[in-house]
Amino acid sequence: MPRVLIIVQNLPVPFDRRVWLECQTLRDAGYDVTVICPRGKDTGAYQVVDGVTIHGYRPYAPGGSALGYVLEYAYSFLATARLARKARRRGGRFDVVQACNPPDIFWPLARWFRMRDGTRFVFDHHDLCPELFRSRFPHGSRLALRGLELLERATFRTADRVTSTNESYRQVAMRRGGKAPDRVSVVRTGPDPRVMKASEPVPAERRGRKHLVAYLGVMGPQDGVDVVLAAADHVVHALGREDVSFTLMGGGDCHAELVAERDRLGLQDYVELPGRVPDAYVSDVLSTADVGLSPDPLNPLNDVSTMNKTMEYMAFGLPVVAFDLVETRVSAGDAAVYADPESGPRGLAGLLLDLLDDQETRTLMGKVGRERVEDQLAWEHQAPSYLAVFDELTGRRAVASDQRRKDT
Repeated sequence: MPRVLIIVQNLPVPFDRRVWLECQTLRDAGYDVTVICPRGKDTGAYQVVDGVTIHGYRPYAPGGSALGYVLEYAYSFLATARLARKARRRGGRFDVVQACNPPDIFWPLARWFRMRDGTRFVFDHHDLCPELFRSRFPHGSRLALRGLELLERATFRTADRVTSTNESYRQVAMRRGGKAPDRVSVVRTGPDPRVMKASEPVPAERRGRKHLVAYLGVMGPQDGVDVVLAAADHVVHALGREDVSFTLMGGGDCHAELVAERDRLGLQDYVELPGRVPDAYVSDVLSTADVGLSPDPLNPLNDVSTMNKTMEYMAFGLPVVAFDLVETRVSAGDAAVYADPESGPRGLAGLLLDLLDDQETRTLMGKVGRERVEDQLAWEHQAPSYLAVFDELTGRRAVASDQRRKDT
């Protein structure tokens, strides 16, 4: 069985939905899959989940400053390097190493494995780190930005293949990374519609009100959850709409600040911020909600990034309210309504209330979104492109082709 090592720093596995789908795809195709990632809330240093081996290190996040990220990433690199050597000693050489970003720091490990064992390297391109830095630190150090650009370039140059989450990222890999078109594959982060689907609504989630509006995702400076709070304040206090509850699910650097801002605005009775929640809780809320929010504001990162939450809302048959961003339109199409990015919270609130007051349109948009997931975006449509990368690098595609020629 060819061995694959997948390195993730941003989220624990299997909590990281994209990486977990990748692991399952490789496992089902006969690969021996090992993951190195930070430990989750209820996970230990070593576990085997559904045939996938997971080595976890204790997470370390000293804060959201630029220096805090440097310390966090240095710690993560050293912890990952230690566990990678341990995994190699335990099970033998790896045929392929995949590193997922952010951050773009694991290319030296890929080069070490290549020199030692001839291991191939796949860069799973989730984020644009220079744009992420500019979005979080608009007045940040130019030296730090230059360093991120150099790390990105080194990652691209080290990679044998790149899997990009959308066409915009593919263009970056070719333009900035110098990759040939046939070395970059688009593998979208499609939800699994067999798992992510609406079940029976849970009326209690509405908390006694007619409508429920949901948010699911990370809560960082660039994610726009502060815009949701401002929109909720406008809906409740300026427009006097007391028939709408908001449930904003997820964690991140800004969660505590958002809770404080909610309380300052006097929205405790209307807005719940439960943090990271189990899948069952997510399913209950999204099965009950009327609308899903994708409030990501326009910036160099968000405009060309695919928002997983948008497609997850669509999988649950929810219409989406979003700002008008390039890749959000590519994902959602007619399953969303789009506010002018310059319109801010009031623009988002206006479209939201229009949808809440038009059940027929909501139902039609939800149906369009669910069909779009099933027919185009679902992971089953992405998995063949992803698997083909590994089959090519390990020679399995050539072996299968030779066998077909012999059979004929």
